[in-house]
Amino acid sequence: MHELSLAGGIVRLVEDAQARDHFKRVSHLRLEAGALAGVEVRALRFALDAVSPGTCLEGAQIDIDEPPGTAWCMRCATSVSIASRTDPCPSCGGHQIQPTGGTELRVLDLLVHDD
Repeated sequence: MHELSLAGGIVRLVEDAQARDHFKRVSHLRLEAGALAGVEVRALRFALDAVSPGTCLEGAQIDIDEPPGTAWCMRCATSVSIASRTDPCPSCGGHQIQPTGGTELRVLDLLVHDD
């Protein structure tokens, strides 16, 4: 389950921000895990719940946005929505598509407190 490793990386990223910006705790964390990022969102949420106790993320509300996948079809020169990197173009059925969105896993927002 690589989501446990991803959760550990997210905690390290937030702890680095804590060391730099000197806050005590995070009350709200908002992430983005695109449909093409290769992340199982339920597993990531479970992993974050498992690794956050004892960190500044303990007790934080964690929201994970899931933007859809988008791609450029080279065959029909169209931007299309896709659910998987292996999907054919929904317009022409071709497989010459290049993902253009929904590939990201990133921290969008932190709401932090000094108390």
